[in-house]
Amino acid sequence: MQANELKENGYQEFLAPAKLNLFLHVINKRLDGYHNIQTVFQLIDLYDNLFIKTNKSGLIRRTSHHANIQESDDLTIKAAHLLKPFANKQSGADIFIKKTIPMGGGLGGGSSDAATALIALNALWDCQLTQQELQELALKLGADVPFFIFGQNAWAEGIGEKLTPFQTTPQDYLVIAPRETVSTREVFESLELTKDRIPLKIAGFSNELDPKNLVNDLEKGVLKEFKGIALVFDWLNQFGHAKMTGSGSCFFISLSSVDEGKKIAEKRPEHTLGFVVKGLNNHPHFKLMLGTE
Repeated sequence: MQANELKENGYQEFLAPAKLNLFLHVINKRLDGYHNIQTVFQLIDLYDNLFIKTNKSGLIRRTSHHANIQESDDLTIKAAHLLKPFANKQSGADIFIKKTIPMGGGLGGGSSDAATALIALNALWDCQLTQQELQELALKLGADVPFFIFGQNAWAEGIGEKLTPFQTTPQDYLVIAPRETVSTREVFESLELTKDRIPLKIAGFSNELDPKNLVNDLEKGVLKEFKGIALVFDWLNQFGHAKMTGSGSCFFISLSSVDEGKKIAEKRPEHTLGFVVKGLNNHPHFKLMLGTE
């Protein structure tokens, strides 16, 4: 169904933005099997679209079709079920998801969809959970989900859930998405930490982010393991300081202009997607999250 048709049928539209990791340092492995990291999360204006229609049946249903994800495994549907105990027993929702953010690319699309579902349904179902309460709930869904509830660019530590607001400079980016995808779990499981990294101090970390001093510790392993992805990285690297976001497989470069990005994107390798995007300061539903919209 098209957006207009969905809205005519009573659905409301909500945006789920993607993110970039401007750097990602893996500090050490935790006793619970997760890894402590440091990163800067940057929101970008690449969106999935969630269309939500509430109902009084008490049922939560996905009305869009996704060949790669069963409804029971869909993080967005899981988010709705997680919030349901805080709503009226009769509160239900039909959820239609229009995917644009590439899956398995390190752009956080699934996490953002889940967070946006929590934000939207918290308002639509009148659950009245605070932003902090939503973040705590979101952590049960995944390490990146609380960031999208946090709703602003952030310095992140722990497994990514310890968040501090971080001011970034306005910037355009070109994001290239290879056809191959990468499993976050497999990347971290194969990670060889020869020594524990010394954590950076946010107070001493310049807001003038010099790309040459910023690395993604997972990048080397992904480039070694996935030759097709490595070829895409090599191609993009000729136009700027290419960097992987998250655990891959997407790469990005900073741009001097949108026109520059469009020209580079036109030359991109076969079987890749290209997105010229702008950095955001806040989640598009930041005010809704705070209860001021």
